[in-house]
Amino acid sequence: MSVLRNIEAKLEGLVQGAFSRAFRSGVQPVELARKLAREMDQHKAQSISRVYVPNQYTVWLSPQDREEFSGYEAALTKELSDHLLEHARSEGLTLVTRPTVTFETDDRLGAGEFGIQAQLLRTSEDDSHEPEPAGFGQTMVYSPGSIERPLEEEEPAPPRSERALLVGNGRRRMLSGDRLVLGRSREADLVLDDPNVSRRHAELRREGGHWSIADLGSTNGVKVNGRRVERTELEPGDEIVLGTLELRFEVE
Repeated sequence: MSVLRNIEAKLEGLVQGAFSRAFRSGVQPVELARKLAREMDQHKAQSISRVYVPNQYTVWLSPQDREEFSGYEAALTKELSDHLLEHARSEGLTLVTRPTVTFETDDRLGAGEFGIQAQLLRTSEDDSHEPEPAGFGQTMVYSPGSIERPLEEEEPAPPRSERALLVGNGRRRMLSGDRLVLGRSREADLVLDDPNVSRRHAELRREGGHWSIADLGSTNGVKVNGRRVERTELEPGDEIVLGTLELRFEVE
């Protein structure tokens, strides 16, 4: 007889039954059941007439915890699948297939931590005319003490240090600050000694790590890669023409 007859009985049974006695791991089946149901609830996709939820769940364990689970995975995944199926039915949620639960190992996880990835996958036999909901690929990590974080943020990449420059007319001008006025005026941040350049010709702006250029109402306009623009974001290698002066935007 299954230890999971309803949601409450499932949670109690998973803790107090044979599984709990077998697992000496810091990861308890009752906590897996709760967090799997939580992931289902947080990844709903609304169609015209139904609310779809993920039908495939991958549970990531540390090597130590996976070893503890090794002899009981088949039975436990069946019970967790039953739990998710009953949860969906009780909440009026739609599953395109019976929910599946699989276990995988991730060396980045410590003992007692586990990750859950929820995805909505449709089978080739499913000929429903309902719109196909999007999949959910992010893995959430649950740690002792109910702390959670995305697995992808485990080892963030160090920020890059980049310098932006304008190159042209025999000079390399390093860009600093967030706003720089380009023009013929001696009061401009970058003075461009060219009669075809207006006194306040254009402005370079840095927003969120990206540079853009905006025309300040100049007489001869601003062109980027041969196209006249009022304002546009710049990419490394872009060719900028102010009047007849040619410059190149670079990042190093």
